Amino acid sequence: MRPRIDWMTRADDAILELLSEAGIAANPSTIAFNIDYNNRYISQRCRILSENGLVERVHDTKAMYRITELGERYLAGDLSKVDLE
Repeated sequence: MRPRIDWMTRADDAILELLSEAGIAANPSTIAFNIDYNNRYISQRCRILSENGLVERVHDTKAMYRITELGERYLAGDLSKVDLE
């Protein structure tokens, strides 16, 4: 079971699930299109997820993100609340 993290939103779970299931790096507009959220909001959430180690930016000039090992562990429920706060 995934821990409930105060700073995370439902969109964060959707972002992580999409990146994990697709096995790709994607920009916020592609992510937003596929999970039916606003592009600006997803861009903001990707930055926050990146700051917390759940996704990583993989392109210097374009905002492209992929899920990290920590993000995969979160989805699997292998992390505690303390690990992410």
